[in-house]
Amino acid sequence: MRLLTGLREADRVLTRRAASRIPPGVARVLSAVEESAESSKLWCGTAAAIAWWGGWRGRRAAAAGLGALVVAQLASNGLCKRLADRPRPPAEWIPHDEVSDRPDSSSFPSGHTAAAVAFTAAVAPVWPAVGVLCAVPTALVAVERVQSGAHYPSDVAAGAAVGLTSAWLTRHAPALLLRHRP
Repeated sequence: MRLLTGLREADRVLTRRAASRIPPGVARVLSAVEESAESSKLWCGTAAAIAWWGGWRGRRAAAAGLGALVVAQLASNGLCKRLADRPRPPAEWIPHDEVSDRPDSSSFPSGHTAAAVAFTAAVAPVWPAVGVLCAVPTALVAVERVQSGAHYPSDVAAGAAVGLTSAWLTRHAPALLLRHRP
């Protein structure tokens, strides 16, 4: 009980700070990155680019990234959001107008973060340099979700955990399935 109370208080404090302390220029960059990540456009475009220019390694990285992204979206948006009907942070905590542009779905977990982390974590083992490049917009998406008032920090952390788990499952599921085949 005390842990849950502490988590709620940390969510409140961190959400209010993130929403009010980011300079307007940085907030515009965060919004632009989030907009490009909407409906996974950024990750699908990245997958197409690395598949086109990266040869067999690029195609393998793109397939891994998109596979993990699909698993993350199904887990976060298809399952977790339906089970955890958590409201978005209160509008009065957010001192800017982005708060009016929030979705109506459950706040928990962050589907944007889950997709971004899943894609990046799946691409990185296949093509580390591209994984490092993908980490930058992934981090920006995570920060933006709190700064805009769309999510609490714990929603973003849970989305990141879903993304990492999805990438791990995508990478290891074929071997696990073959090992346990009748």
